[in-house]
Amino acid sequence: MKYIMFEDFSGDPIPIIFPHRIDHGEMREQVPYSKVLSAGYVQVREGKFYCHGEAKSLNARARSEDAKILDEKFSKPEA
Repeated sequence: MKYIMFEDFSGDPIPIIFPHRIDHGEMREQVPYSKVLSAGYVQVREGKFYCHGEAKSLNARARSEDAKILDEKFSKPEA
């Protein structure tokens, strides 16, 4: 899978995960948030997120904190 981490209007990171067949640039065009924080590829192994790589079309790459953000956003039920 691929992902892009955006900054929402309040400054919080918002990840979007999408299939390999969709280009990072194509997904970027569909999302209204103005700032891309990072982008790359994501895998889930044994219940943990692993982020790597880059999205050259966005001039963005995976960051060390991205996996933790994905885990917080997708693994815990919201109150």
